[in-house]
Amino acid sequence: MAENLIGSEIIKLGGEIRELIAKGNKIYNFTIGDFDPKVFPIPAELKRAIIEAYEAEMTNYPPANGLPELRKAVVNTIKQYQGLDYDAEEILIAGGARPIIYAIFRTVVDPKDKVVFPVPSWNNNHYTHLTFAEQVFVETRPENKFMPTVDELLPHLKGASLLALCSPLNPTGTVFSKEDLSAICDAVLAENASRGADEKPLYVMYDQIYSMLTFEGVKHYDPVSLRPEMRPFTIFVDGISKSLAATGVRVGWAFGPMEVIDKMKSILGHVGAWAPRPEQFAAARFINDAEAYPAFIQHMNTEVSARLNGFHQGIQQMKAEGFSVDSVTPEGAIYLTVQFDLKGKTTSKGKHIQSTADITAFLLEEAQLAVVPFSAFGADAESTWYRLSVGTASMENVTDALAAVRNALMGLR
Repeated sequence: MAENLIGSEIIKLGGEIRELIAKGNKIYNFTIGDFDPKVFPIPAELKRAIIEAYEAEMTNYPPANGLPELRKAVVNTIKQYQGLDYDAEEILIAGGARPIIYAIFRTVVDPKDKVVFPVPSWNNNHYTHLTFAEQVFVETRPENKFMPTVDELLPHLKGASLLALCSPLNPTGTVFSKEDLSAICDAVLAENASRGADEKPLYVMYDQIYSMLTFEGVKHYDPVSLRPEMRPFTIFVDGISKSLAATGVRVGWAFGPMEVIDKMKSILGHVGAWAPRPEQFAAARFINDAEAYPAFIQHMNTEVSARLNGFHQGIQQMKAEGFSVDSVTPEGAIYLTVQFDLKGKTTSKGKHIQSTADITAFLLEEAQLAVVPFSAFGADAESTWYRLSVGTASMENVTDALAAVRNALMGLR
């Protein structure tokens, strides 16, 4: 397993970009789904509470399933924002969303089980490999904002153990419509109804880590709100990493069926993937702050959407001018889906663009733009679509990067 485990393509690309920057190259680096703390600092109240907790010597082990006050804060949050009623015992806290996802796979997926997931999507292929399961890639289409539809998923659900879904989606920054997610839920319920009492059900992992980052006019939907019958089969993934720009603070959580959450707790207890006690204490205090928490969420949405819309409008302007580019209207998360359909063109340096790798190299060399091809998320190797992440971008970066791209495109023939 370890010999054949592929490292993160995005982290590898990010490392290469950092090397170029260290050598003095000017690069607009929009690869990593992370935040520059100088551009997007965590809430001041959260930072102070973490420091206070360390000063109060809160440095011993936390409970295996998380501090009671944080689990209660999560219960209140999902009730307020999603209208869902879960008990604190159905909440599991961990050191970010990644251990949660790993624990879900280890709990419900056995070797040779079938795991179904749309592509592009983040890391499902790696977690499937770690559990010796069968990967079922379901290619999505730009016409549906790269979100999976029931017609695309349905042929693969028979006999599957896990369907991995994410909304808002990494890498696309788009969300499920109420109609599409409802239809998928109905298909899952029908599949489970067809199984015998001794058969494992089809579970849905619903990654909503970006759910608080949804923009004006966009609503976040989830399986259990739409179909309460999905509750026994849905395991949610969430946390503060993205909504509070707190990727390094490492506080995530799961909630779902008690029998699954209990087993996940045991797995993570052996792994030791707990969120530190001070960070849990601080997260609980901040999430419970009826004024500071929603205010910061609004601030994040305003700042992130301004950057994404800035890039989107700039790309659409270039498209209107006849350049071979496109983008999908951003709906959530910190990502913009961008297309550079440049195959067959020749660069100002005389290089003929024949592949997606050539496009990526051209953008980096002549536009100083670093973005991630959808092939890094399981899509076809020759897809001309890319993920652009704005977590490190200032508004000045948006303007300057668009100008650099335009200048590079003008040199093509």
